[in-house]
Amino acid sequence: MRPSRAQLEAARDRLLPDVIAPDLRVVFCGINPSLYSAAVGHHFARPGNRFWPALHGAGWTDRRLDPTEDRELLRCGCGLTNTVTRSTARADELTAEEIMAGADRLRRTVARYRPRCIAFLGLGAFGIAFGVKGRRPGPQPERIGKASVWALPNPSGLNAHYQLPDFVALFRALRIGVR
Repeated sequence: MRPSRAQLEAARDRLLPDVIAPDLRVVFCGINPSLYSAAVGHHFARPGNRFWPALHGAGWTDRRLDPTEDRELLRCGCGLTNTVTRSTARADELTAEEIMAGADRLRRTVARYRPRCIAFLGLGAFGIAFGVKGRRPGPQPERIGKASVWALPNPSGLNAHYQLPDFVALFRALRIGVR
């Protein structure tokens, strides 16, 4: 069921719980939840988001999961979180200060749950959060605690710079790189 316009607006600034557990292989970190995801209560839920098809295409899951199955990722050694916890219609509604504060929250989350890797889904937000610019997708020299760091493009349908085959290739490289 698609949320109505009123339900989407009511989801503004709502929080979306992390899907996380100790010692995961990777935690995928979005910029922040969309209004759609917050309204339905599941990560990367907006139609047109390439996260779920890319995850399956890259071999992380044995079938394409529906966003309502986001907790199934834990069985695959994967988790989900966001840099900024509040939902917005677009990531450009966030301030640099919010994104930098989100980096502090992520450091605490990584210290608590100890994933092997944190994979940021948003190159620009990654750069703002950690004070780095001009990074290409892939492994990064930074570490958060003991976790390696990967930066990947945002899989939102609004990101026209990358297409599904690009996401599949990048997600596959992450899967191979984080053993």
